[in-house]
Amino acid sequence: MSKREHYEQRTEELLIPILETHGFELVDVEYVKEGSTWYLRAYIDKPGGIAINDCEVVSRSLSDVLDEKDFIEDSYILEVSSPGLGRPLKKERDFERSLGKEVDIRTYRMIDRQKDFTGTLESYDKDSVTIRCEDESSMTFDKKDIALIRLAFDF
Repeated sequence: MSKREHYEQRTEELLIPILETHGFELVDVEYVKEGSTWYLRAYIDKPGGIAINDCEVVSRSLSDVLDEKDFIEDSYILEVSSPGLGRPLKKERDFERSLGKEVDIRTYRMIDRQKDFTGTLESYDKDSVTIRCEDESSMTFDKKDIALIRLAFDF
């Protein structure tokens, strides 16, 4: 397990009890370097959406626990936020919650001369995702070929 994966997994373990206390859900944790700065980001959600005050409460609680446990060697910036409209589907529960909803898929390489697909999430398993396209045909993608899958949104 890489240092990044360890930090993300350990942060998730510390964050889940905090979120359960408030009735929030963990969407994702990521530890990433942008430029010369490390960021530890936690994405949280709840029915009806997350407000800035929710993020503040979780951020303060998580910051205290992280200071106490002190397992991250690098200096970093902690961010707690909503996953936003372009929420990627990453975990089993993300796919389950999104069944029957419209999703956008971007693939790493072209399939039938395109990389972007939109359709209704019809089914998924550990290796693949199937969508029903506008013309009622179904397309199945190997998860390893998907660069990004997220809920579709129109403006």
